[in-house]
Amino acid sequence: MADALFRLVCTPGVLARAPAGWVSMMLQESELALLVDDGGLRAITDLAHALDLVTVPLLRTEDEPSEQDATVMSYAGSKPLIWVARGFGEAATSWAHARGPMTLLVEADGPLSDEGRRRIERFVVILGRQAE
Repeated sequence: MADALFRLVCTPGVLARAPAGWVSMMLQESELALLVDDGGLRAITDLAHALDLVTVPLLRTEDEPSEQDATVMSYAGSKPLIWVARGFGEAATSWAHARGPMTLLVEADGPLSDEGRRRIERFVVILGRQAE
């Protein structure tokens, strides 16, 4: 999506078991980039099929967690970001608080919880209001 309101970064497992239509609704406003998880290419392919996507952008895999964080930060660019991960180090947390564009860090070790989805929905509503 050329005019994406925000970027969404997560692993395919995070989006597994989301209510029907929830991910598609998020993708209407966002640009999705996936990180590889334990499910590997199969999980990415399964998600692409579930969302009827022909292509799925992937962020490169890094050897060190700090390098992976730096890759996500670089991808964020000047767009607001929703970043879902197992956890966030001090550098990522400080970066998220200090950067100009709105940033939401959501911790999830597996599929998003109901609360995680509600946090993301509130964030998207706020972004939408700011874009008006």
